[in-house]
Amino acid sequence: MEFSEKLALQRKRRGLSQEQLADRLGVTRQSVSKWESGTAVPELGKLIALSELFSVSVDYLVKNAQDEEWPHREEDTGDAAAQARMERQVAELHRMFRGYRYTSAAKVFGLPLVSIRLCRRMMGRDDVARGVIAIGNAAVGVVAIGAFSVGLFGLGAFSVGLAAVGALAAGGVSFGALSVGVVAMGSCAIGVWTCGVASVAKEVAVGIAAAAETAVGKDAVGTHVLLWGDGLTKAQVEEFLLRHHPGLWKPLLHLLSFFGANIQ
Repeated sequence: MEFSEKLALQRKRRGLSQEQLADRLGVTRQSVSKWESGTAVPELGKLIALSELFSVSVDYLVKNAQDEEWPHREEDTGDAAAQARMERQVAELHRMFRGYRYTSAAKVFGLPLVSIRLCRRMMGRDDVARGVIAIGNAAVGVVAIGAFSVGLFGLGAFSVGLAAVGALAAGGVSFGALSVGVVAMGSCAIGVWTCGVASVAKEVAVGIAAAAETAVGKDAVGTHVLLWGDGLTKAQVEEFLLRHHPGLWKPLLHLLSFFGANIQ
């Protein structure tokens, strides 16, 4: 059982609302709400006040345990050793919530070369990794890696960048389960030139289901349509695309033709 759960349990056992508990501690109701939701932790003084109010030890409050291993408050809270132990436990609790943090001393154009913010929970602006190379729950950088990433090159569950890879990806060139971009590839791809299971584009779409001005696929809709039928060769797809888009960039032509010839 975590601190947030123990706090809510002890408060309810004593029939206190969040507002009533906040009044007794001299804090706002929002602070108590954050403690119970696990998005923040109280400082040492408030932990001691909670232990006295609930007649439990600080050990019990801050240590993760399934049972009430330390249900009783220590009598001598002024003891130096007990005080030092409580401070260590509170520091450990804060580290648990804050996670791993690193910022390199080296900087490029005022940005840290490497910034890492791996947090158990997002807690504030300082928990966003910002750097040339940024790694974290939320990351912003030239190269950004995180659950939420924004950068020239982004990799994450939700990714935005000049080149973006993620479950949800948006960018100049994007690849993901849901992909939106100038060039987009993925299970569902939306953009100017796209490849995917379901592919929708302004210019060229290649996919099992494709819709665009020029569409190649098993089920294709558009002004110019090439149906996969019993199969297509890369040369056939290239010839078809060049007929309707003679100025198509060669690397993009090869990419679209490769996908067009390998729709399964």
